[in-house]
Amino acid sequence: MHEKNEQLLKEKLEQVQSTGVSLFLEGEPATPAVIAGKCVCENMIYMADYVLDDNGILKELRYDRITDL
Repeated sequence: MHEKNEQLLKEKLEQVQSTGVSLFLEGEPATPAVIAGKCVCENMIYMADYVLDDNGILKELRYDRITDL
């Protein structure tokens, strides 16, 4: 089950990243695979912080306070 959820999140993040949106994990640039691996393996649901530019266009997704197992 974790593998399927991880793959789905990774694919969604890849789509977002392909539009030019930057991805961050704990304040550092991160790949969709790294973010999905960290977020899905935990027993919590994480909501990204959406950072918009001055025109209201999404420019960053930030995942913070993700704990290690």
